[in-house]
Parts: sequence; structure tokens; C-alpha cells
Amino acid sequence: MKKALSIKDIALEAGVSITTVSFILNGKAKEKAISEVVTKKVEKIIKDLGYKPNQLARSLRTGNSNIIGLIVEDISNPFFATIAKMIEYKAYKKGYKIIYSSTENEVDKAKDLINMFKSRKVDAYIISPIKGIEDDIKALMNDHKTVVLFDRDLDGVNIDYVGVDHFKASADAILSLINNGKKNIALVTIDLDVKQITDRQAGYQQVLEEHQLFNEKLVLKIPFNQNEAETEQQIKQLFAANKVDAVLFATNYLAISGLMALREAAIKIDKDFEVIAYDDHIVFKLLTPQISAVEQPLEEIADKIIDLVLSRLSTKEKKMPQQVIFPAKLILRN
Repeated sequence: MKKALSIKDIALEAGVSITTVSFILNGKAKEKAISEVVTKKVEKIIKDLGYKPNQLARSLRTGNSNIIGLIVEDISNPFFATIAKMIEYKAYKKGYKIIYSSTENEVDKAKDLINMFKSRKVDAYIISPIKGIEDDIKALMNDHKTVVLFDRDLDGVNIDYVGVDHFKASADAILSLINNGKKNIALVTIDLDVKQITDRQAGYQQVLEEHQLFNEKLVLKIPFNQNEAETEQQIKQLFAANKVDAVLFATNYLAISGLMALREAAIKIDKDFEVIAYDDHIVFKLLTPQISAVEQPLEEIADKIIDLVLSRLSTKEKKMPQQVIFPAKLILRN
């Protein structure tokens, strides 16, 4: 097996010290007054020989890994997948790589992921958290680690957070249905005690109560990670057992299951039966009629997350945590 190249090999080839090569590899050539001629010579040898530095050894030596850990609920969810892709693109342009994992809303798994990222010496953490990991987040803060929460925040944890006003977004959607004369408005949501989900239900309920239209029988909570067939069956039962003239789906994947249920139940979407889905999806634009949606500003969210992370990493100065809340956009179609 061919022996891996080392910094010593590069130094011998260039006729310079190991320390000089190390400074150049770590971007400190100017800081250490290494001439441009020597720097270019070493960089050419590194390129010609195909030298790849040991990332872990480098992070132990410099204290920086140039890696950011991203922890989300479910990376296959279109919302998280899109955010992750945008963050990855923006971070890479700044010299950082992203590694990410899903918690599946399991506290023990979330704790394990945080510990795994600690062992990888990541420079920063971007987390869509769940209740139960407050102490783990505080421990990272006590270790002076850069942490940004998004999508959902945690009570009692004063830290950078980027999110959306889910209460108002849901309230605006329901108000638009009421203004269209709808009186029996259902909510199909996830049975999870996480803030962005509970805020969506709270916005729905408050507006209906203000108009004396709230009916708890029209709120259907679907177990997290339930299979699609069971979800569709529960939604069909909701429509069969109750008079419903409009429905708000609290996530886009629930909306897709709901549209399947509506088709099987031969319920037509028209002026007499309206549908709004939370988080837009290409499917909603392809259907006839098109489906209205609550759209979160994904690019703005990703931009702000990475801006906060890079800002914290670039300075040792302690700054007050920022709470950045974006409005969602209600897209009414047909």
C-alpha cells in the first residue's frame, strides 16, 4: 500500500521547514511573513503531489475543522431538505462544509448527534431542536460553541434563532377562508408538541373562536411518522363524519395524503370546498384546480442562518443573541 503523503514530504520537496508548510496550509502565509514566491512554490508542490491534509489532525492542531453540523427533524422532508441544500451551498462558498443528520423527533437520538458532532470537532451547530435537549444546548453555549436554532425555538434557552411567525400565517389562512364564506373549517395537523406545529393550531383556533366557528371535532391530529395509508384513512373518516367546507393542512406531506383521501372520497375541490396547505409544493401547482399554500421564505431563512453562524465564527466578541422572525406568505390560487 502506498504511504500517504505527509507535511514532512512536502517540506523536503520544497526545501523549506515543516512549520512553513503548516503555516501555508492553514492560510497564515502573510501573517507569518512567508514570501509569495515560497508560498506559490509550496502550493504547486501540494497540488502536483495530490496532498490531502488529515482533517481531524488539522482541526486538533488549529482548533478549526471548517465543518458545520446541521441537525433537523427529517432531512427527507422537503422543507428541511431545501433549507439544508441552501445552507450547504452558501457555507461552501465561505470555505465550510456541512454534515447533517435527522433526529426523527427522538430526544436520545438528538443528544447522540450532538455528541457525535462534538467528537468531529465541528465549528458550529445549526439545530432544529426538540424539547428535552435544552441542557445539551446550554452545555454547548457554556463551551462557547456557535449555535443557531431554526424553525422552532426552546423555552428558557436564550440563543440565536431564525424562524417564521407560524401563528399569524395560520391565522391569516383561516381568515381568508372565513372571508370566502366558509364556516366548517377543518385542521389536519401532526400530533407533536413542537412550537411551530402548536403555533399553527393556535392561530387556526383563535381566529375560529373569534368568529364563533371553532369545532374541536374538526381538528385531526396525525401521529408522527404514521404510514400514508393509515393517514389517508383517518382523513377520509374526518370528512365522512363531519360537515366540512374547507381544510388547512399543517404540513405539505399531510396535504398530499389529504388530497389522495379527497380523491378517493370523491370530494371535489372547488368554490364550495377549499384547501390550503402549509409549505408550498410543486404538486400543488400541477393540480387542477391549483392548491393554495402558506409559503415560508426558505432562502431568506437559510441566508440569515448562515450569516449568523459566520458572524459568530469570525469574532470572539460576545454579542447579544438575535431572534429573527420572518413573515410567511399566503398564496391564494384559483
